[in-house]
Amino acid sequence: MKIPSFSDLNGKVAVVTGGGGVLCSHLSRALASAGAKVAVLDLHKEPADACAAKIVAEGGVARGYACNVLDRAGLEAVAAEVERDLGPVDILVNGAGGNHPKGTTSNERLSPTDMEKAVDGVKTFYDLDPEGIQFVFNLNILGTLLPTQAFTKSMVKKRSGAILNISSMNAFRPLTKIPAYSAAKAGVSNFTQWLAVHFSECGVRVNAIAPGFFLTNQNRALLTNADGSLTARGNKIISLTPAGRFGSPDDLVGTVLWLLSDEMSGFVTGVVVPVDGGFNAYSGV
Repeated sequence: MKIPSFSDLNGKVAVVTGGGGVLCSHLSRALASAGAKVAVLDLHKEPADACAAKIVAEGGVARGYACNVLDRAGLEAVAAEVERDLGPVDILVNGAGGNHPKGTTSNERLSPTDMEKAVDGVKTFYDLDPEGIQFVFNLNILGTLLPTQAFTKSMVKKRSGAILNISSMNAFRPLTKIPAYSAAKAGVSNFTQWLAVHFSECGVRVNAIAPGFFLTNQNRALLTNADGSLTARGNKIISLTPAGRFGSPDDLVGTVLWLLSDEMSGFVTGVVVPVDGGFNAYSGV
């Protein structure tokens, strides 16, 4: 019996969008530690270069690239650069995504009194801005689809490759206040399953992870106070997470490497794996 390992990432070329962020920079470093050559893509080149420099300092191979995941022509240009610099792409992590304040309500529930008098600074369901909703859907749905179009052609030609999308707990159980983000991530999960079937004859596997609650630059102010204590929403989340804590970037690494390794998960495609400390399993009772 041969025990599989992650060693089959040696020499593979991995593209990570959103690679300058807290979680995806950590995943980029993990992929490099497993032997992959990593193209770190971010909207701004500085965080992409910073992540790539850290990988190189740790003995890995990486390059940083500025890239807007909603710019198809720009994506195609970066895809050509990556192939020239590192080689044909074997792995794509669609890590870019996010929310927008204009797609977020102030309160968890609508009260009948909310309809009687507008309150400064309070945004109800009826105040949601279509532009904000559109931004969230574009960033999460098109921001997954367009990079997949740009970076998977070499995989299809080789009949080998792995794609990892980033869904969310919101896709399983929509969270209060963030209807646009919840719906968009549900779309990412659905697209993951669709694409897995669509690419099934090409040897390209497509899966996703659905992280629970991790502190990032986007949500830190919502979940923690300036002194590091938890906000009311942060406390509610921890009370509904059986593990009793927020996730750390290290908590994602094993699942990600498993899903991207053909040796470890070659017969796994079309799944969305929760990495959530039990949040999705707990009813609160």
